[in-house]
Amino acid sequence: MKLGMVGLPNVGKSTLFNALTNAGAQSANYPFCTIEPNVGIVSVPDSRLDKLRDMYSPEKFTPAVLEFVDIAGLVKGASKGEGLGNKFLANIREVDAIVHVVRCFEDSNIIHVDGSIDPRRDIETIDLELIFSDIELLDRRIDKTKKMIKADKKYQAELEFLEALKAHLEDGHSARSFDYTEEQREIISSTPLLSAKPVIYAANLSEDDFKSDLSTSVHYKTVCDIAAAEKAAVFPICAQLEAEISNMNDEDKQMFLEELGLEQSGLDRIIKEGYSLLGLISYLTAGKPEVRAWTITKGTKAPQAAGKIHSDFEKGFIRAEVVSFDDLMSCGSMTAAKEKGLVRSEGKEYVMQDGDIVLFRFNV
Repeated sequence: MKLGMVGLPNVGKSTLFNALTNAGAQSANYPFCTIEPNVGIVSVPDSRLDKLRDMYSPEKFTPAVLEFVDIAGLVKGASKGEGLGNKFLANIREVDAIVHVVRCFEDSNIIHVDGSIDPRRDIETIDLELIFSDIELLDRRIDKTKKMIKADKKYQAELEFLEALKAHLEDGHSARSFDYTEEQREIISSTPLLSAKPVIYAANLSEDDFKSDLSTSVHYKTVCDIAAAEKAAVFPICAQLEAEISNMNDEDKQMFLEELGLEQSGLDRIIKEGYSLLGLISYLTAGKPEVRAWTITKGTKAPQAAGKIHSDFEKGFIRAEVVSFDDLMSCGSMTAAKEKGLVRSEGKEYVMQDGDIVLFRFNV
């Protein structure tokens, strides 16, 4: 999963990026990797994987990973190439979902580029740049479809849909808020619209607001209202606190979170939101050589899940030997689970479930 973090200057985006990537590397015992200055990779926390490691004492332990991209360079006019606009938009095209960091805190020492705190205006500034870029893309697609209609009238319905979507964008609405039919989703799937990408709004609050009753925060409520209207996710966060947490050991971190009345850190919460938003689950493989998590989309069938490990697994798929994580833990070992008949033999039509522990049988 690849999440792109966007936001206007001085909203706390880079502070949050640095805190999340550093925290992820420390808490999960996965070596922090900086591919380039604005990219960080962290492991996905999974207590199930930790328990399998205790059970098998594997030679190799490989959690699922999440890539954060700190996307910089946005100014008004980015869609026209202003500032680092073209690079900004190209970076967004490469991510699975957008984490839009919105400033919801007042601080006279940190100047806002527009002179005041206004989450609605800030969100619209970025959304409009994505929408303008999408309109240009749709114009090219519409021109192509019009040419195709001259040869075959069957493309008339496609043209009408594309023009309706363009009108929706021109009214200032994102592509993700359009009410698509399944057929229309298929039509537009080959056109990478930026405003169609799933969004998680990270409402960056002051420490005092974050610790108090969120219902009293007008700025946070504004972000929630916008997210609800466009089918996006939203969660409150305090980049300043996350920066403090990132430097703590696991024990101190847990105590600190409990004092705040939180069960999870910002990293854990953002991963959970990301998986939910993108419809992702994890299946697990376990043995002495390696304990590992594999990320797939909900609804994936066994052969395609096997293909995540190696294409030969999918081509020569015979069956999947599956046990649920809970059943394995209650039995204490794979041998005991087999004796109780809890290890199932599943075929090509089996739909993978979150937490399945699998051994794929194949022949090529």
